[in-house]
Amino acid sequence: MPLDAPLRQLPDTPAPQAVLTITGADRPGVTARLFSALAGTGGDVPAVEVLDVEQVVVHGHLVLGVVVGALPGDGAPVVDQAEFLASLRRTADVVAAAVGVDVTVEPASGPAAVGPDAGRPHHVIVLGRPVPPQAVAGAAQAVAGIGGNIDAIRRLSDYPVTSFELTVSGAEATALRTALASVAASTGADIAVEQVGLARRSKRLIVLDVDSTLVRGEVIDELAARAGRAAEVARITAAAMNGELDFAESLRARVAVLAGLPEEVLDEVRQHLVLTPGARTLIRTLQRLGFRCGIVSGGFTQITDPLAESLGLDFAAANTLEVVDGRLTGGLVGEIVDRPGKARALTRFAAQYGIPLDQTVAVGDGANDLDMLNTAGLGIAFNAKPFVREQAHTALNQPYLDAVLQVLGFTRDEVLDAV
Repeated sequence: MPLDAPLRQLPDTPAPQAVLTITGADRPGVTARLFSALAGTGGDVPAVEVLDVEQVVVHGHLVLGVVVGALPGDGAPVVDQAEFLASLRRTADVVAAAVGVDVTVEPASGPAAVGPDAGRPHHVIVLGRPVPPQAVAGAAQAVAGIGGNIDAIRRLSDYPVTSFELTVSGAEATALRTALASVAASTGADIAVEQVGLARRSKRLIVLDVDSTLVRGEVIDELAARAGRAAEVARITAAAMNGELDFAESLRARVAVLAGLPEEVLDEVRQHLVLTPGARTLIRTLQRLGFRCGIVSGGFTQITDPLAESLGLDFAAANTLEVVDGRLTGGLVGEIVDRPGKARALTRFAAQYGIPLDQTVAVGDGANDLDMLNTAGLGIAFNAKPFVREQAHTALNQPYLDAVLQVLGFTRDEVLDAV
């Protein structure tokens, strides 16, 4: 159309709109038959324009919603609402008889009003194994309670966890997270909140903590057991991860008890590492999607570097145990990777690969991960201490690390395609 062509004059009276809802067994040709019938609408009723379409198939059952509006020709009067609906219902009856579905026609209402401070829509992801009905009910009630509306629901996965994504409009982010946190606490389900937008699918780098995140257990506790100091070190580790002790100070205290251990114990501990379920799937999937994947640990390079190499990771940062004459000295070499050090490492690796921080993801469980979690575009507390869950962007309490993929919005089918 030429740039100087006149625009179509809108009528003073709004054209009527209607919602057609098609339900029944899904089969080929239903959608084509409906839209072919709408394209043929004519006679004394103006043509229609398609304003919105949503379709979902749930275990072979089709639900298709179509919003159409009367589209008068130049100079034609606006069609009467009752006449418009009657014409569409006659068309609906023809379609229903032809393809064996139910078709209803109702007047369309305008979009729900959204408060000026409601902000952008959000994705609410409900995860569990299983997902109890009260979790979905509680989430829906919480959304409605703060004036929000659920615009759409889809299933993301059925294995290893069941997860559903709710698209919510009309709710302010902080109020939404606060309302849903109590639902998660009372039902045992995980509920994550992310803003709708391109940023969600533009993530390009993930940093994983190692101990109790990428692998089960704490490496330093395993080393301490070989020094006969397991209970003592475990108490210090727990206090540090709960934020009760300065991490750097607690690390030096724990490492000191390892003095005299032969260097070979590092190989023994490394060989007995057990990856968290879903760890390989998470890493392999994200790598095939173009992510840079790595680890930033308060543990030790003698453990983490071989682990990173075996998993094909892009980067790794950790502390280094001092070894002299084949034995641990009880000291450390170089700069300590503590709570602020983890955040600095994330920033350094993101800069190295030219990736903005808002396109990064960090996953961890301890207090020393908090700066890293909050520096990343998305920080996920994974089976974390309460102190950490309360301050991270979102939290996962499932035993499967690949549940992170659902928080990022990937469906189970997309994961299977990627691996």
